[in-house]
Amino acid sequence: MPYHQTLTLPLGILFISEQVSFLVGWIGTAFYLIAYLLISFNKVKANKPAYHLLNMAGAAGLIIHALYMKDGPNLICNLAWLSIAVIAVISIRWKRTK
Repeated sequence: MPYHQTLTLPLGILFISEQVSFLVGWIGTAFYLIAYLLISFNKVKANKPAYHLLNMAGAAGLIIHALYMKDGPNLICNLAWLSIAVIAVISIRWKRTK
């Protein structure tokens, strides 16, 4: 049995429709691209939360789509991306409170 068929889906993610999954995935992609565009043209800074919040939104959308599609590599990559963004926002906020 191929790996992608054995991926288990938590939290009943299968209850969303294919159309919703694709829409959420494309919205996530848009957030990633907007974040990259803004940082590339110095409209946001990596030491500010806005860039990382855009990445968190992008990762969340693509995680939902990856779960629906049972796409393990995409899921792992976006979970890592989300984790990095969350840690970055926590770090930024923690530095502000010092």
